[in-house]
Amino acid sequence: MGEVVRLLGPWSDSVDVAAYGGGKARGLYALGEVGVRVPEWVALGTEVFEGFASAAGLTGELEGFAALGEVEAAVVRAAELRAALAVAEVSEAAVAVIGEAWERLGPEPIAVRSSMSAEDGAEASFAGQFDSHLNVHGLEAVIARVRDCWVSAFSERAVRYAFAHGLSRAYAPAVVLQRLISARSSGVVFTRNPMTGADDELVISAVYGLGEGLVSGAVDADSMILDRNTGALIDITLGDKDIRVDPGDGQGCATVEVEAGRRGARVLSDAETAELAEIARKVEISCGAPQDIEWAIDDTGVWLLQTRPITATASTLSAREVELRGAGERVGPGETRIWDNSNIIESFSGVTSPLTYTTAADIYGRVYRGYAASLGVPPEQLRQTDAWTPVLLGSFHGRVYYNLLHWYRMVGIAPGYPLNRRVLEAALGVAEPLPAEIAKTLRPFEFDNTAARLRSRARTTVIYARRLFGIDDLVEQFMTDFYRVYDEYDAVDYTALTGEQAYRSYRTVEGDLVRRWGPLMVLDAILLTLSGLMFVLTKLFLPKAPEWFLYAVVGPGADVESAEPARAMTELARVVRADPELNDIINSTAPEAIHDALRAAGRTEFRAALDDYLDRYGYRSLDELKLETPDLRENPANLFVMLRSAVGRVGDTVTANRAGEADAYLDAHLGHGLRRRVYERLRAKVSRCAAHRERLRFCRTRAFGMVKRMIRVMGRDLAARGVIDEFEDVFQLTVEELRGCYEGADTDRLREVVAVRKSLRAKDSTLVAPARFRTVGPRLGNAELAEQGWVPVTATAAATPGTMLTGTPSAAGIVEGAAVIVDEPRDVAGGILIAYRTDPGWVAALPSASALVIERGSPLTHVAIVARELGVPTVVQLPGITRQLRSGMRIRVDGAAGTVTVLSEGDQ
Repeated sequence: MGEVVRLLGPWSDSVDVAAYGGGKARGLYALGEVGVRVPEWVALGTEVFEGFASAAGLTGELEGFAALGEVEAAVVRAAELRAALAVAEVSEAAVAVIGEAWERLGPEPIAVRSSMSAEDGAEASFAGQFDSHLNVHGLEAVIARVRDCWVSAFSERAVRYAFAHGLSRAYAPAVVLQRLISARSSGVVFTRNPMTGADDELVISAVYGLGEGLVSGAVDADSMILDRNTGALIDITLGDKDIRVDPGDGQGCATVEVEAGRRGARVLSDAETAELAEIARKVEISCGAPQDIEWAIDDTGVWLLQTRPITATASTLSAREVELRGAGERVGPGETRIWDNSNIIESFSGVTSPLTYTTAADIYGRVYRGYAASLGVPPEQLRQTDAWTPVLLGSFHGRVYYNLLHWYRMVGIAPGYPLNRRVLEAALGVAEPLPAEIAKTLRPFEFDNTAARLRSRARTTVIYARRLFGIDDLVEQFMTDFYRVYDEYDAVDYTALTGEQAYRSYRTVEGDLVRRWGPLMVLDAILLTLSGLMFVLTKLFLPKAPEWFLYAVVGPGADVESAEPARAMTELARVVRADPELNDIINSTAPEAIHDALRAAGRTEFRAALDDYLDRYGYRSLDELKLETPDLRENPANLFVMLRSAVGRVGDTVTANRAGEADAYLDAHLGHGLRRRVYERLRAKVSRCAAHRERLRFCRTRAFGMVKRMIRVMGRDLAARGVIDEFEDVFQLTVEELRGCYEGADTDRLREVVAVRKSLRAKDSTLVAPARFRTVGPRLGNAELAEQGWVPVTATAAATPGTMLTGTPSAAGIVEGAAVIVDEPRDVAGGILIAYRTDPGWVAALPSASALVIERGSPLTHVAIVARELGVPTVVQLPGITRQLRSGMRIRVDGAAGTVTVLSEGDQ
């Protein structure tokens, strides 16, 4: 059963356990009363600590501390007590009691756990606030660990927790000594779902070995949700089991690798899961409240190590209610959806906030509906598009995906679908083309009869042809309208706006731009058509043209606006490279301190040049379409990171733009006759449209930069009003929830919604996001997604010398050098930049790279296009390359062949 040891003798009834043994002892005693298996334990009662403190002359200080009613004063006094207790000698009387307790457990390793009087209570758990130690050997170590537990009662985190829960005087330290179980698996059971508050769900988390790694977050657990009444498995997430914690040094710090055969397996068998569920229900009934139970399994079966009430304010919201999963559309039981991240990760990489995702999905839906309307789609068919335009994007575990089948539908609005859909696949970087028999069925809308369909198609074709020939004027008119709006709102002093004013500005700008952007989406359709024709004409006129030729022969031109930041960065780098003092400041000063260092050095002219760069391009950032990412104006340190990298490349030989080679190839193989004139006319049209698209992308970046500033005003306003805890929490809201904050919606539960979503994000970031997967029907549970590749990140063996990885050529040229694997454009310094994905913000890093390799993306993505204009050899679409290469590996990039070859150190 266990007992409490005082200075004067043992106490073992339930009243004494609660009064003297603290929360852990109270829980262990309750488990013993249930009749479940509990490892033998002994509690050192509060009087043991009081005797120790008295012998050290600290009783008065402790009484003064308990009387304090102000948290900051208590934090200061607690620090003083902590220091005094840490060096105080443990009295002979206390040593004798600790020794007596230790001897009762025998010579085997034990656990030494805090058991404060207020710990594991019905109102506050103090979970994680005090120290516990596993695998403690010998009396001397036990005494030291007991004192550590006592001292931890006065840590700053514990003091602040106590005051926050109205328990500022509840300091009576006790300690539990418990026989250590040699566990092959361990974890916790919650008899009510702590994430959702659902009382019909039971949650089990399990790891191999001891459970300290689970508590500390050092290891990743299997997590199972069960029906509380039947024990049926509702959902399961398998943890990453590459490394597990085995506390071998008395501190819980040693690590051991899990056997390869168990890495992908479930920790618990079905029988063990069922047994734990049954035991947990039994404990809850006995204790009369939902319980958080710690367990371990050894060769003899299940042991319970502690239990306590679930005290955290569990959300009454279901995680499934607030998690954004799928696209939010109604899907029938047998309907298939294909999700592909293709080049969408250029815009929305990694875990993306709910506000960014829902804003993007909302804008995509409205823009493409506007696009359909601009092509004269009849009203009835336009209403049919409402079923799929709002769900062009989906979100899984925080990652954004194309809802691919609907994109084929979107392409079908314009004429030329059979050709355009194939160009769409190339433009998106889709690795697996959709089978023709499926693609042919994906119609954007239906008609009652053939005549109505033909009339609509004829009207759409006529309008489309007009747009094709008038696209230059259409783009120029849009640019005029865009910069009229942009210049007005970019000049606003956002620091002076109220939240309401920022919201009104946001709605005005967003509505105006979305309305104007819809008709411009015809440009993407035109570019698909023209690129397809260019491909056909090239195959007809130049059937033996190399693969690189098609990407080199067409481009937006060297003066494309979106390349301006890279050119401006190169000019700044040249100035730094030519000036030793500037070079030293940029390369030896922390990025966040460079601006002040330049001021101190009197470099006013160069500072003015930097300020000019920020004025012109300060709206740019890495992941610049993610609203949560600060731009260069908000975080100018990133500017210096990119500048430092560019300085290292100034003066290096840059591969020439390949357009000249494309011209030479045309001269040699096509001559200057009629076919050449036809080819050049189409080439010029494609190039102009490519340039127009880059200009529009630049406008999109500027627009998002402006919206970011407005949203930050709203975030600070909502935090000041107490709607959310801190301004960054605004990004955990959906765009509909944000609008509701300023349109009279109930905001009482938003903090609860934010808390649930933030807790989900940490788990999401540990999962592999497959490039493409399918779902069937409405069920999108963790188990179904795991079968589609959503599993924890696992190590991949490095590629060996001689390995050749083949992707898609994007910009010709051959470069050998050191691979630099990066998740943001920094510290490249002439190396070969290897990235999983890029976004437009990476353009500024191109001058620092000798070559560019992008795992996900297409030759038509923004950075790939600019890389061609800057003459940087580029290969894209190499699945798994960021996991197979290592920074520092010597590699050869052949941009024309689309290959990356791993070299040995001796290869030159």
